[in-house]
Amino acid sequence: MASPRTFEDLLAIMDRLREPGGCPWDREQTYATLRGYLLEECYEVVDALDRGDPGALREELGDLLFQIVFLSRLAKEDEAFSAADVIEGIAAKMIRRHPHVFGDDTAADSAAVLKRWEEIKKDEKNASGTRPSGASVLDGIPVALPALVTAHRLGTKAARVGFDWPDAKAAAAKLEEEHGELRAALASGDPGAIAEEIGDALFTLVMLARKLDLDAEAALARANAKFRDRFRKVETELLRRGVPVEEAGLTLMDRLWEESKASRPER
Repeated sequence: MASPRTFEDLLAIMDRLREPGGCPWDREQTYATLRGYLLEECYEVVDALDRGDPGALREELGDLLFQIVFLSRLAKEDEAFSAADVIEGIAAKMIRRHPHVFGDDTAADSAAVLKRWEEIKKDEKNASGTRPSGASVLDGIPVALPALVTAHRLGTKAARVGFDWPDAKAAAAKLEEEHGELRAALASGDPGAIAEEIGDALFTLVMLARKLDLDAEAALARANAKFRDRFRKVETELLRRGVPVEEAGLTLMDRLWEESKASRPER
């Protein structure tokens, strides 16, 4: 029986692919071309998580790891850093940011851990000179994150310095206020005002989810999946009746939609 392959084996495979005589496609890749693949692999990992499929998760984590190895190889070719540097950096960071585990600090709960984490991050940036004058506690959130995830992260960071509603009830009251402002904007017919108020309502809804320890992005993903499942049931029933979906009309589709809901009661 062959010995299990190691991380070093994966690095060697990557080296072989990039070296002269290796794979033409792999040798053509750049940071820019790998960006899309990296994002795709991240989402495929999330999809495997959402489906609760351990086999798929194992495979997708491997694909994601390969992208990390690939990007590290490009950086090594540029003499910027290597995969070993990546590992050393994250290992040192985790030890440094968990002084309650690897040092003499104590942390009573997760809130204390997160608060100390942010303090250490701030100290690191100050020490390295990477934190410019006037920097914000909201810094560090990638601009490419989905909007719902970004809203959650913004709210979390602001809450860590005390800028937050006291409880979910207060956040729900703010949501009602935003709903009223949205109704007023709709009545005005002003597209700009409507778009702004929809954004405010969505942001506040994410804050309510955060106060309830819920993931708004995951909640919306479940709602999307539910909509997709129900609409496909409507399409299936229309096909059975010989009615083209484009000609079914709202009345019939709505009735079939309600039937699809009744066939699978919500939990």
